[in-house]
Amino acid sequence: MQSLMRAIYDVVDEHGTKKIAEGASFTSRTLLAQKANPDYDSHNMNVAELDRIMAFTRDFRPLAAWADRFGFDLVARERPAAKPLMIALCHLTAECGDVGRLIFDATADNHISQHEKAQGDKAIQEAIDALHVLRESLKAA
Repeated sequence: MQSLMRAIYDVVDEHGTKKIAEGASFTSRTLLAQKANPDYDSHNMNVAELDRIMAFTRDFRPLAAWADRFGFDLVARERPAAKPLMIALCHLTAECGDVGRLIFDATADNHISQHEKAQGDKAIQEAIDALHVLRESLKAA
């Protein structure tokens, strides 16, 4: 827990209490400094406040420290660009059709070769990618 508190303090210290207090809607920079300081007896930052700090600073060291505390690695993922919803849906449908056709053809001789497995895996990944695009497109709609 100490590494999480230290990460919060470092973010607030490096980005400046005045700037964060104004940008992340804290009532005062003194209150923010007290909540972020792990050496202050009554520091108690809540999750909503930490969320505002990270959203404003775009500094995710506290999140990485928290994940590390429980044995996880924090890895940023790139979100695909949204497309018009119907285009994204049609693309997903086409990709799923490709998967179905590949698997159907591969099983016709009751044996799936390594090449067919590789093709199927590639087609499945393309369908998954299309599903991610559809998700982002739905969010943007």
